[in-house]
Amino acid sequence: MGISNPKLILASASPARLSLLQNAGFAPIVCPSDFDESQIQLSHPEELVQTLALRKAETVAALQADGLVLGCDSVLVVGGEIHGKPADEAEAIARWQRMRGQIGDLYTGHALIDKYQQRTLVRCQVTRVHFAEISDRQIAEYIATGEPLACAGCFAIDGRGGLFIEKLVGCHSNVIGLSLPLWRQMLNELDYAIADFWQSVDQ
Repeated sequence: MGISNPKLILASASPARLSLLQNAGFAPIVCPSDFDESQIQLSHPEELVQTLALRKAETVAALQADGLVLGCDSVLVVGGEIHGKPADEAEAIARWQRMRGQIGDLYTGHALIDKYQQRTLVRCQVTRVHFAEISDRQIAEYIATGEPLACAGCFAIDGRGGLFIEKLVGCHSNVIGLSLPLWRQMLNELDYAIADFWQSVDQ
């Protein structure tokens, strides 16, 4: 590419996404989009997360002179219903009572806007989630921690919620909010060397 120290901007306030990128050697600038997700009403989960991810990235990219802007959005589909973050504890409890013992699909949309090359990539990754058959008491105790209220799908696989997931089929990091394999593929498609981002971290 010939671009030294490419700048990466994360259009998300998610600590989990930031942590995934940092642990993989990236040092993104965090710039939450504050995009109003209620503007987008789509019934197909893949189309929904890709559209939301793109809108978030576009909102932030409009304010940037250069750099790579990454936007993401996740939803969980169980029994044909699309779920984002629960509105409150009551909704979270009701949702877990429906999810336990079931299988869901976690969709994460990834939108990468390259201001250097004026190119945009939009992709989606899907991971199958097998939920444990847990008791009403365990559900209530988990919801009381507050953790599920900040998560699409009402659980954090990298937190306490990991105790209540039997297995994942597909990309693990996708369930946290960002598919690292897909992220690598997107950078490759735009002809970026992963090591260029690592070098910028080390300097």
